[in-house]
Amino acid sequence: MAGSVRRHARDISQKDVQRFLRWVANEGRHLSRNRVIACLSFYAGLRAAEIAKARWRMVLDEGGQVGTTLRLENEAAKKLSGRVIPLKADVRDAMVAYLAELKPAPSRDDFILRSERGDGMKPQSIVNWFRSIYAELGLTGASSHSGRRHFVTMAARRISEAGGSLRDVQDLAGHRALSTTQLYIAKNTDAQKRVIDLI
Repeated sequence: MAGSVRRHARDISQKDVQRFLRWVANEGRHLSRNRVIACLSFYAGLRAAEIAKARWRMVLDEGGQVGTTLRLENEAAKKLSGRVIPLKADVRDAMVAYLAELKPAPSRDDFILRSERGDGMKPQSIVNWFRSIYAELGLTGASSHSGRRHFVTMAARRISEAGGSLRDVQDLAGHRALSTTQLYIAKNTDAQKRVIDLI
């Protein structure tokens, strides 16, 4: 597993994420939809297949408005790893804007992401979409999983500030074992040096 994560999911920086989001905001025909895809990867840590399988009922509240959490059901998650993920404001705003554009309005059971034909997007289409944009940005080796790895790494670095632990990051990532979560986390040798001074 360690080898596959490192080989297939290049680490991306916060600057890379911002470059990606700027590109998505200005290029292509489906700007609102594409922003949702990117945000679900970078800020919710979803896999490509989870992004494709997410349905509106997983984010809409009882009043039909985009709520504050994504309740990823087992059927949409890898190895039945359903979980509840708080929605960062950027993700929620992207979904609200996208939902407002959809005509006709989707039902709660519809997939969040629509293809050009109007049906749900396929996981491979999302994988290919990420690959093409990363190539456009010159981020060789980055893939649809790079956003998930970025999410896990950033969550691990900030979780103690929020009063949590790596166990909370494991839950957010939907990993069965903490050892899997640890494989996703990019190391930071500067932080290692600083923490020694704090011990």
